[in-house]
Amino acid sequence: MSRAARGLRMAAAVAAVLVGAALAGLLPSAGVRAGASGVPSVLRVGTDATYPPFEFVEGDEFKGFDMDLIREIGRRLGVPVVIQNVAWDGLIPGLNNGNYDVIISAMTILEERAAVVDFSDPYFTAGQVMVVRRGETAIQRPEDLRGRVVAVQINTTGQFATEQIAGVRRIDKYDTTPLAVQAVMQRSADAAVIDLAVAVQLAREFPGQVQVVGEPFTEEYYGIAVRKGRPELVQAINRALAEIKADGTYDRLYATWIRT
Repeated sequence: MSRAARGLRMAAAVAAVLVGAALAGLLPSAGVRAGASGVPSVLRVGTDATYPPFEFVEGDEFKGFDMDLIREIGRRLGVPVVIQNVAWDGLIPGLNNGNYDVIISAMTILEERAAVVDFSDPYFTAGQVMVVRRGETAIQRPEDLRGRVVAVQINTTGQFATEQIAGVRRIDKYDTTPLAVQAVMQRSADAAVIDLAVAVQLAREFPGQVQVVGEPFTEEYYGIAVRKGRPELVQAINRALAEIKADGTYDRLYATWIRT
């Protein structure tokens, strides 16, 4: 198993809790079902559905790893799930305005974010990699980005990681990750820095145009964000996540959506 693949499976070692796949027909768990303290009667969810394989829209349906996960959490809690598509920069403000109860959107747990929202236990381990044009050989390591233009999605860990690379000529910030990768294909940027699983997905969608190079050069953990002041909801989500991991549904969800 490659270092990248191992990294994607390491969250259990960090929090001993990962998340799982959808299992239709499961009954809500004792103590976590609707009506338990802090669990709303409808779980309203905010996501930026432009980030396959975690969240995206196909037809009229939200699909992806995170989408199946949050629906499964809703089943475990015994409540329906209503998903709202929100631009990335509006997700945390919308949560704190009460527009929805939780965010699940491949959101990395960061100290700055944890100052304004609470997070569930980690549910996924990720790392940043570089996406370059097919046939590019001069870029293999982060140091090779010196003097080059790098495309990122704004206010993501891709941006934050790139800002730590010395000598990058310019960082161009885009509203979505697919737009950042398009900039590489259109030669507006030399590389894009994005999460490994997303990079692999996009490289498969555009096999003749872009490729993933190098190993992940960061390690980070996704969490479900909850507005501060709702500890019972965080605890209920964590209990559901623990069950999902324990009964094996995480592995099925991973196998369904994640390719590395």
